[in-house]
Amino acid sequence: MRLPPAILANAEEVLREILRFAAPADTTLSRYFKDHPRLGGRERGAVAECVYNVLRNKSFYTDFSEAGGGATMRRLTLLGMADAVGVESLGGLTDDEVQWVERILQIDRKVMHKSSRSNMPKWLFDKLVAQMGEEETLLLADGMNQPAPLDLRVNAIKANRDDVIATLAEAPIRATPTPFAPLGLRVLQKPQLQNLPLFKDGHIEVQDEGSQILSAVVGAKRGEMVVDFCAGAGGKTLALGATMRNTGRLYAFDVSEKRLAKLKPRLARSGLSNVHPVLIAHERDAKIKRLAGKIDRVLVDAPCSGLGTLRRNPDVKWRQQESAVAEMQTKQAAILDGAARLLKGGGRLVYATCSFLDEENDFIANQFLAAHPDFELVPMSKVLAEQKIDLEMGDFLKLLPHKHQTDGFFAAVFERKPMARKAAPVQEEAEEE
Repeated sequence: MRLPPAILANAEEVLREILRFAAPADTTLSRYFKDHPRLGGRERGAVAECVYNVLRNKSFYTDFSEAGGGATMRRLTLLGMADAVGVESLGGLTDDEVQWVERILQIDRKVMHKSSRSNMPKWLFDKLVAQMGEEETLLLADGMNQPAPLDLRVNAIKANRDDVIATLAEAPIRATPTPFAPLGLRVLQKPQLQNLPLFKDGHIEVQDEGSQILSAVVGAKRGEMVVDFCAGAGGKTLALGATMRNTGRLYAFDVSEKRLAKLKPRLARSGLSNVHPVLIAHERDAKIKRLAGKIDRVLVDAPCSGLGTLRRNPDVKWRQQESAVAEMQTKQAAILDGAARLLKGGGRLVYATCSFLDEENDFIANQFLAAHPDFELVPMSKVLAEQKIDLEMGDFLKLLPHKHQTDGFFAAVFERKPMARKAAPVQEEAEEE
């Protein structure tokens, strides 16, 4: 069954707005669908896939859509839509358009210029080539240009993985265990989870396997005091709370009231009672100072370029500016420094980003160690062994989509050295009477 010809006009309209890069693509798409309630589920899916295809393949598509006759935006939309649903599913095309689309989509991209094949802005391609070499950069680009699967985390305080797999199969939804995260499931199709009792009752949460591994790296234990310093909507917070078996005290700090508000319904579903969301003004907030030296573990999932999420958010590579990465470094270092004050002696601090750029990762970690002699690096190989996660890493966690089938993540673990005890004041001997 063919899609109606008008669907191309819908896709072109929303794509034109998204390519201005004034707002995240998913935000613009959601608003467009609300404004066009007559679009059915199949039509919305086709428009969304078209948009994300164009964002992933923008360099490649643009090179060809700008050549030849016809309006560039229509040709760009045609390529994105045909790649998403197949040219045979599109109504209202001329014979010339069908032949043109089929010819372009059959091109072997491996013979193209490497920067065009990567579908990255030049500044990002050049930066990654300098960091990891041309061959590895192209492998990373290919991995980032694939749509991400749907990963779930089983809530260990309510369910176990085998039971969830069996219940999903009745839906019927096929889920398989993730290779590294012990509570993860991977779903290759994109089912509507919101109406499933498993989801409503808090037995599962949507969370990329890389994010689950990062949560495990924190190593939170029963009865501890733990802080998620940049909690956001709380995906890692919920994972930490379950790892703590709903004991101890887990603070979810964030500077955004809107983000913390998104945590509340998820928290209610989860059944966790050990989580305490706290709105802070900045990394030096008085609410933080009151906890200085009292915390066992702190996770700093720092604000970053977000380039590790390109499988899900391909617009980020076009919206992100090179200058913003340098500006981000100052913020990352300040947040890490503020969070470090919370740790007690022997406590662990985890610095993480969803980026693969060295200047947001290795550089910040090494800079922190140089400025904080009271902390030492815990090799990631040791941390993963403690958590029984079978991943080969060196000093840092570096997850990449083409190697690990996760989003791009970085993490470093620091341990505060035992604090020297203050000497008790010497009491003067009482004078003999």
